[in-house]
Amino acid sequence: MADQYTFQDPTTQYPDPDIDKQQQGGPGLAEDMDPQPDHGEQSYRGTGRLEGRKALITGADSGIGRAVAIAYAREGADVVLSYLPEEEEDAQQVVELVEKAGRKAVTVPGDLKDRDYCRALVAKAVSELGGLDVLVNVAGKQQFHEDITEISDEQFDDTLKTNVYALFWLVKAAVPHLTPGSSIINTSSIQAYSPAPILVDYATTKAAINTFSKALAQQLAPKGIRVNVVAPGPVWTPLQVAGGQPPEKLPSFGEQTPLGRPAQPAELAPPYVFLASQESSYVTGETLAVTGGMPTP
Repeated sequence: MADQYTFQDPTTQYPDPDIDKQQQGGPGLAEDMDPQPDHGEQSYRGTGRLEGRKALITGADSGIGRAVAIAYAREGADVVLSYLPEEEEDAQQVVELVEKAGRKAVTVPGDLKDRDYCRALVAKAVSELGGLDVLVNVAGKQQFHEDITEISDEQFDDTLKTNVYALFWLVKAAVPHLTPGSSIINTSSIQAYSPAPILVDYATTKAAINTFSKALAQQLAPKGIRVNVVAPGPVWTPLQVAGGQPPEKLPSFGEQTPLGRPAQPAELAPPYVFLASQESSYVTGETLAVTGGMPTP
């Protein structure tokens, strides 16, 4: 059984997803993936660990962001969902799941490359939820290129703005609203430690996120605000089929990990719950690797 409660072998907890070559135009939809990822829709059971929390989650329509939104709602949090307008179909599925859990879901579509949108997103979250105490930055841009000469200035700029600038803008806007006990959780990657040659710009941003977060954690610790990072390994999300990986590599995606398979988004949600909960009260400045056994320093 693929859930986080049943004692089982992690190498076979999720079967080989039998991924075929496939490609979507960006940003990609979970609805159109084959096989569709498991975000915990049927399996995640909450225990009240985030009761009353007010969370803003970027990239919340699909992949890791959707899994986090589902888990947070079932743990008792109200959530604001950020995503691109083109991802509305996926986002509405998340809204339905959050509301089914008895929590409030607020949708704020927009482009994180836009500084004004980032500021408005935080303001909307504070207004709609009556405050903010968890900021979860998941959204990211990843496009592979075999040669650095193929990376346009525009793509490099877009990747940095989506993955790093937006992080800065959102945190800067959110911090004045965060109170002692609040959490900021950012998303790095195995690429920060073991960068693929085809992901030069993406890997660069993920290393920057680690360093940004460790510096910020020290700055905000005296205020009682914790800052941590989750660093996933290969995860079966729309990011991979919308230009994140060469289509011919998808059938073997994740096989390089010691566990021999990619993660499903549902397997990433528990670390984000832990880092937002009071259980992690003495954890700040940490990067929690969820890589299927791929080593990090």
